[in-house]
Amino acid sequence: MIDSPLFPAEPWALVETALDLELLAQTESLFAVSNGHIGMRGNFDEGEPFGTPGSYLNAVYDLRPLPYAESAYGYPQSGQVRCNITNGKIFRLLVNDEPMDMRHGTILEHSRRLDFRSGTLERTVRWRSSAHDEVIVRSTRMVSLAQRATAAISYEVEAAGDRPVRIIVQSELVANEQMPELSSDPRVSSILGSPLEAEQHAVDGNTAILIHKTKRTGIRVAVAADHVIEGTTRMRSESYANPDSARVTVTDLLQPGENLRIEKYLSYSWSHERSLQAVRDQAWAAIVGSRHTGFVGLLAEQRAYLDDFWGRADVQIDGAPQLQQAVRFALFHILQATARAEQRGIAAKGLTGTGYDGHAFWDSEVFVHPVLVYTAPQAAADALRWRFNTLPLALENAKALNLKGAAYAWRTIHGEECSGYWPAGTAAFHVNADIADACIRYVSATQDRAFEAEVSVPILVQTARLWISVGAFVRDGSFRIDGVTGPDEYSALADNNVFTNLMARRNLRGAATVCEAHPEEAAKLEVSKKELLAWQSAADGMVVPFDEQRGVNPQSEGFTDHASWPFEEMTPEDYPLLLHFTYFDLYRKQVTKQADLVLAMQLDSTAFTPDQKARNFDYYERITVRDSSLSAATQAIVAAEVGHLDLAMDYLAETAFLDLRDYEHNTKDGLHLASLAGIWSVLVAGFGGMRDDLPVLRFCPKQPPGIERLSFRLLLAGRRLEVTIADHQVTYQLLEGESLELEHCSERLVVGTELVARPLSRPDRRPAPQQPAGRGPLSRTQVVLR
Repeated sequence: MIDSPLFPAEPWALVETALDLELLAQTESLFAVSNGHIGMRGNFDEGEPFGTPGSYLNAVYDLRPLPYAESAYGYPQSGQVRCNITNGKIFRLLVNDEPMDMRHGTILEHSRRLDFRSGTLERTVRWRSSAHDEVIVRSTRMVSLAQRATAAISYEVEAAGDRPVRIIVQSELVANEQMPELSSDPRVSSILGSPLEAEQHAVDGNTAILIHKTKRTGIRVAVAADHVIEGTTRMRSESYANPDSARVTVTDLLQPGENLRIEKYLSYSWSHERSLQAVRDQAWAAIVGSRHTGFVGLLAEQRAYLDDFWGRADVQIDGAPQLQQAVRFALFHILQATARAEQRGIAAKGLTGTGYDGHAFWDSEVFVHPVLVYTAPQAAADALRWRFNTLPLALENAKALNLKGAAYAWRTIHGEECSGYWPAGTAAFHVNADIADACIRYVSATQDRAFEAEVSVPILVQTARLWISVGAFVRDGSFRIDGVTGPDEYSALADNNVFTNLMARRNLRGAATVCEAHPEEAAKLEVSKKELLAWQSAADGMVVPFDEQRGVNPQSEGFTDHASWPFEEMTPEDYPLLLHFTYFDLYRKQVTKQADLVLAMQLDSTAFTPDQKARNFDYYERITVRDSSLSAATQAIVAAEVGHLDLAMDYLAETAFLDLRDYEHNTKDGLHLASLAGIWSVLVAGFGGMRDDLPVLRFCPKQPPGIERLSFRLLLAGRRLEVTIADHQVTYQLLEGESLELEHCSERLVVGTELVARPLSRPDRRPAPQQPAGRGPLSRTQVVLR
């Protein structure tokens, strides 16, 4: 676990003020830089020591076999695994022939700064060798948000002692790096050793290029580097390359106070289809472009890009500096994971690590997508276009399952199903409705009708067809969906999972609506009037189970009649339960890994009365163990809605510091992107009370305990809305665009450039709900002030 003093509460940066090598892998994830296309873990410039080396290109992957004790029809035969591609971050430093290594010598000064406004990782180290030679190393690393294929590093060495030192810097490109041993945790990745086959290598002066192909998928990757070197008149350089490495070596004799500075420009190109020459030439072209811009120019572009982002996306918090830092850290990493993904998937770990093999899940649409829709809508559209591009594979998958329509993969990189455990993977059909819901949300927020016609219509039509195929009408006219798996991974193959049924209902109605709005596109897909009627009938007759005796919705049919889980017998070492108990045991008991029914209440808010929400929330609090990082944010949002504001704040703190404090002990495998998105959602949908499941955006804000002022901005069809909660009132104001109609606590408002103020609603006082023994959230004071 990371101790909070390691990162002081700076509002616009994550700063490491002390070095703890035991936390090396965790901080490599926290200090990662990326742009959605290129990702670089926060490894030391010198290459070693490392927790997990990591350089990634979005959607560059290889295959591994999925072994089964007993195979069966429809099982995926191979899994897709993100590759660690050629590493261009390395500057090996020798000081009078002694390698600079943070494990040896004496560290006199150390700091790293991930700056959310400049978009850079800055590092300063003052190091004394065992021979008592001192140097100061300063580096600035960035992955360009403006130039998609470009990364750049400034690396500077200063002689800091009282005598001259001979400095040797080896700037390298390295492929097929040695990787650490695998963890036994099944949620961790299947790291591939030496996944790249060399095709070409070359050096020319201070430039170098390596070209490789992935062994099984045949994806060609070119990485090029160029250098601008500033040293004394005594400086010399030479270069060398072999199939898996290229090196530019610079040597200089520095007098006290003198510097050697190297600017390194990196470019990345990859393709499934293009020739070696084409991929190579693209990498060279990107190098020329970045050299023309120059390092100072790249920094200026980066700052301008982020100034624009923060102008539309910033969340301001007064009175809670740690939370202020956490929400900006989260928004920055969400932007880094998506800004230039450009029709590639959003992995659960972004580009910060190899956890979950680099796969995208339903997390993208349910948790990350809402943040993007209202802060970076182009990135939201691109993420959905990736789903549109993989629609042919979803159609093939449905056919293999003997179903109609499209069945999207539960976990994937390229579009094919990669889950070898079908009850949790193939049967989790709700991913299809989640994707459809994201399409509906995007169009509602942006009014992008061209996107609706091109992307939404085919996705909603084919997923609606799936639900008619998966579900069934029964004699009384109701529509059932049996034998599926909802969001809760401690239940599987359930009948009428409420979340799945409600999201399917939204999917079916949304499909009918877009077909009526775009009849030509619907005709191309051969949508008939009979089919439209079937969709509407299924939606109107959708079964939503309710337990009259207990007065709550069972998570799925019969769930509330299951045996209770023996929570009183559990010890802290028994969690997470999936590592200590069989799924056979978990599936038959009332225990939930994560919010399921509670998530349904968030996303389909109008399907439940206020009393149902309160009773449901209390019931599921008692059986939810939060063995998933996806849960706390949803529980916080609904806790705020039903009036448990202090509990909502505790859950917010857990979500906000999940990675910054490494509460799940797996930040080393990459950041939890959905949990990071959850920080924004708790503030906006929880305390801001925003709901977007109707055509008019609705707010019912609450005053967050311990926060003096909360202000957030949203983009809505070219309008920039600012919502501010302070002093037990809320104000709405348009900073840009025409007037906007919205709803405040059931009151319709028209908001323009003039402030519109309303008092906050006072939540009903309710008894605090109970959680399973030992599984309640830490108090926010314990989390934030510890």
